[in-house]
Amino acid sequence: MEVRLTREQVLALAPDAASAKAGGGLAIDGKWGLLGADDEALWGECQGSGSKPYQTQVDLEALVSRCSCPSRKFPCKHGLALLLLYAAGNPRCVPQARPAWVDEWLNGRRDRAARKEAAVEAAAVAPPPDPQAQAAATAKREQVRWGRIEAGAAELQRWIADQFRQGLANLPADFHAQGQTMVARMVDAQAPGLASQLEAALGEGTPGLAGLGELGARLGLLQLLTQAVARRAQYEPARLADLRAALGWPVDREAVQRDGEAVHDRWHVQGQWLVEQPGNLVERRVWLHGLDSGRSALVQDFSHGGRGWQEQWRTGSVHAARLHFHAGSVPLRAVVTEFEAPRAEATTPRTDTFDAASQAYARNPWLPQVPMRLQDVHIAHDGTQCWLQHAEGALPLQLPGLQAWALMAFAGGHPVCVMGEWDGQVLLPLSAWNARDERWERSAA
Repeated sequence: MEVRLTREQVLALAPDAASAKAGGGLAIDGKWGLLGADDEALWGECQGSGSKPYQTQVDLEALVSRCSCPSRKFPCKHGLALLLLYAAGNPRCVPQARPAWVDEWLNGRRDRAARKEAAVEAAAVAPPPDPQAQAAATAKREQVRWGRIEAGAAELQRWIADQFRQGLANLPADFHAQGQTMVARMVDAQAPGLASQLEAALGEGTPGLAGLGELGARLGLLQLLTQAVARRAQYEPARLADLRAALGWPVDREAVQRDGEAVHDRWHVQGQWLVEQPGNLVERRVWLHGLDSGRSALVQDFSHGGRGWQEQWRTGSVHAARLHFHAGSVPLRAVVTEFEAPRAEATTPRTDTFDAASQAYARNPWLPQVPMRLQDVHIAHDGTQCWLQHAEGALPLQLPGLQAWALMAFAGGHPVCVMGEWDGQVLLPLSAWNARDERWERSAA
C-alpha cells in the first residue's frame, strides 16, 4: 500500500489539540471493525458508545472526511484516527469493494463538482450581462429592502419609546410576548440583525429589578440603531457599512474579495470555536493576529449538513495568507485567499488593553464583540461565576460550569494568558496558555 501522508501532515488537519489527541487515541486497529482503502477513498467503521458503529470515510484527493458521529468538528476524531491508521501503513487499508455508503457519498461529491463545473462553463460561453441593467436591478432591490427596514425600524422605535415612557420598572405582564411579536416583525422587515439584538435584550422572560439596567442599555443601543436607519443618507461609507452589518444585511463574498482592503501577513491563530445554529448549521469563528501588520481579524464561516471547512486552522499555528477585510469603522471580519500550510515559528504573544476595546466600541457601538488577549491573569470562582483577575480589575467570564472548572484546573492558581471575545460586558474565553506553553481551548458550544 502506498502511504501518501505522514503522521505530522494528518495532525496538521486537526481543528484543535483536543481533536488531535482524541484521534490519536482511536488510531488503534482493534477499535475498527471495518477498514478499507483504494486510490480515491478511505473508509472504516469505529465502535462508539451507541449500538451502531460510526461510519467514517475520507476523500483522499481532497482530504475531506465525513462521519456519522454527532461531532461538529471537521475532521472529527474518527476521521483523524482513520487517516492516522492509513499513514501508519495499516495492512487492512487495502483495495477492496467499497461499501454502498462510501460509493453514495463519493458519487454525490463528484456529481456536485460536475454540476458546478458545468455551470462555470455555461457562464463562460453565455453573453456577458449588461452592467447598467445589473446595477439598476441591484439598486431597485436595495431600495425595496431599505423601505421595508425603515418601516420596521420606525415601528420598533415607537415600541421601545413606549417602554421607556411608562418606565422599565412598570413593564406590562405581556412585555415578553410583545417583544417576541416585534422580533417576528423585524424578520418580516428583512432586518435579522434587529431581530437578534431584540431577542438578546428580551432574554428568557420579563426581567427582575436586577436585570433592568442591562435591558435599558440594550434597548438604548437598539433605539440608536433604529434612528441610524432614517439618517443613513448622511453617513460616510464606513459608517454605512457598520449600519448594514448591524442590521444583518448580507455581504457578497466575491465583492469583499474584489473591493475589500487586502492584507498579506503571517497570521497567528489566537482562538476559535464552533457554534451550533438552528437548521443543522454550524458557525466557526477564528480569530487571527497579523505578526507583521499587527492587525486583528475574524474569519467567520458556516457549514451546513456536516460539510467540512475550506481552510483548516489550528489554535497556536501560523499561516501565511491574504485576507480581504469587510468595510467598516473597525474592520475585523475578513475573507481568506492564498491560504498556506501552517508554519513552525516562534511567536511573541500580543497583549490587548481595555482602552483599545473601548476605542473600538466608541467608533462602532454595534460591534458584537472584539478580540482581547490578556497576560499574567489569574482565574477565580466565587461559587456561581468564574472571573478573570487582571492588574486593571476583574472581568466576568462567560463559561458553563464544567468548562469554568476545567480552565481553573488548567491554570492551577498560576498566572496564564487568556484570549477571548469581549462584548463590553463579559469575556468569552477561547484559549489560554501557561508558562510551559501548554494550551487550553474552549469546547464547541
